[in-house]
Amino acid sequence: MLSCDICGETVTSEPDMKAHLLIVHMENEIICPFCKLSGVNYDEMCFHIETTHFEQNTLEGNFERINTVQYGTSDNKKDNTLQCGTEVNSSIHSGCASHPKNSAQSLIKDSTLKHEAFYSENLTESRKFLTSREKQSDLTEIKGSIYETTYSPPECPFCGKIEEHREDMETHVKTKHANLLDIPLEDCDQPLYDCPICGLICTNYHILQEHVDLHLEENSFQQAGMDRVQCSGDLQLAQQLQQEEDRKRSEESRREIEEFQKLQRQYGLDNSGGYKQQQLRNMEIEVNRGRMPPSEFHRRKADMMESLAIGIDDGKTKTSGIIEALHRYYQNAATDVRRVWLSSVVDHFHSSLGDKGWGCGYRNFQMLLSSLLQNDAYNDCLKGMSIPCIPKIQSMIEDAWKEGFDPQGASQLNNRLQGTKAWIGACEIYILLTSLRVKCHIVDFHKSTGPLGTHPCLFEWILNYYSSEGEVSSKVVCTSKPPIYLQHQGHSRTVIGIEEKRNRTLCLLILDPGCPSREMQKLLKQDVEASSLKQLRKSMGNLKHKQYQIVAVEGALSPVEKVARRQASQVFTAEKIP
Repeated sequence: MLSCDICGETVTSEPDMKAHLLIVHMENEIICPFCKLSGVNYDEMCFHIETTHFEQNTLEGNFERINTVQYGTSDNKKDNTLQCGTEVNSSIHSGCASHPKNSAQSLIKDSTLKHEAFYSENLTESRKFLTSREKQSDLTEIKGSIYETTYSPPECPFCGKIEEHREDMETHVKTKHANLLDIPLEDCDQPLYDCPICGLICTNYHILQEHVDLHLEENSFQQAGMDRVQCSGDLQLAQQLQQEEDRKRSEESRREIEEFQKLQRQYGLDNSGGYKQQQLRNMEIEVNRGRMPPSEFHRRKADMMESLAIGIDDGKTKTSGIIEALHRYYQNAATDVRRVWLSSVVDHFHSSLGDKGWGCGYRNFQMLLSSLLQNDAYNDCLKGMSIPCIPKIQSMIEDAWKEGFDPQGASQLNNRLQGTKAWIGACEIYILLTSLRVKCHIVDFHKSTGPLGTHPCLFEWILNYYSSEGEVSSKVVCTSKPPIYLQHQGHSRTVIGIEEKRNRTLCLLILDPGCPSREMQKLLKQDVEASSLKQLRKSMGNLKHKQYQIVAVEGALSPVEKVARRQASQVFTAEKIP
């Protein structure tokens, strides 16, 4: 059994004592033990009992009991009161630590029932208490004690502070000693502070600040660790990116070198030798494969050395009489052709073992020069010339560079062609002819002008070139115009005429250096078949390269005109169509 140090009430357990202290001495209203009157203050209740219930029972015992229930009756209990408050706080902390809210509610409910029973037995208890007091003192002393106790000001059970009114005492206990009860009250004036990080409620701002500082220190430590990990990760990532960048640069540099070497091999600038070395090497291969007897090898080698010494082509790849054969064919056959224009006489030259894969530009120059040598209009500028061999043509281009023609093109080929397999194109053909005082110009068809990548402007330009000598009535027109050098990416050919079909479509007649002599010999037969001309005829749909360049001859140059063109070639530009 536990006894309340304030009022002497006996309870059976600590939870009941907690509820008793909270309800009876902290929150419960004053209720008359006789008529259950409530809602009045302490002084009014005393006056009510004195006037209304004085004759019902012994007032001294009842007043003393009421006073004892509310605040205690003797001075010697003040020290025990503070001790009791501490013990009550400890009991409340231990009993309500896990579920303070539910425990408080259950305690209040149970104690309320006990409180009602207590007041129902209050009358009997008052009588017993009065009897015990009469044994110690007389009635007058009891009355004085009761009166003094009844009207004594309320005293704080925790700190001993005395207030004039009960309401002030309740406010004092709630505001000053709420932490002892560990139950924040709604009407408490003390502010509460929530931790912004974990939500902990603190009643003191400084405690909250220290609590938050701990959070920040912990976060700073964790952030420092994360920063170190992040810095380490960033360093590794930077190193990986740098290694990847270096690998890409190395790979790109290696690829560029390979592409450049490939281009050098493709254009004959890899220092692997020129016409002579390739001719000897290929003839040795033929001997090793059994397709050429050794005697033939030595004979051809001797002929080649003689040709290179005098600088004249040996003529073993030449086919003559093609224009005459075409004239006969169009006169007697080709009923689908309305009219055809043919260039002046020209010989066909094809590639040999010495220039296979890179000599098309040189062979097309030989074809063009063969036509000019048979035209009297160019005797003055080409007097005494013969068809040069490929090494001789390379030497002639180098001489043109030395005169000052096309310095940019010369630098691109390192100012050297002899002993190499370097490709030449329309620019080299132009400066070579100009250095020989042959008047010509370059026309650049830099983009397609028809559907599906075709070049109708190219066909119209060639038609105008060959038909410019005037209108004729015959089906076959043999003009005095030289052939046209035709260049596109990777290859060059020679245009020797153009057909106009009865449906007004155009078809070019082209000699290809890649076509061997045995195929060209078929055109020389008396009864030429249309299938034999298939390799010469090129319709608009057959020419679909992105860009074409042509070199067209227009006559001879005077020495003064040659000098002017040499100066103009230093800032060389081709005429662009369209």
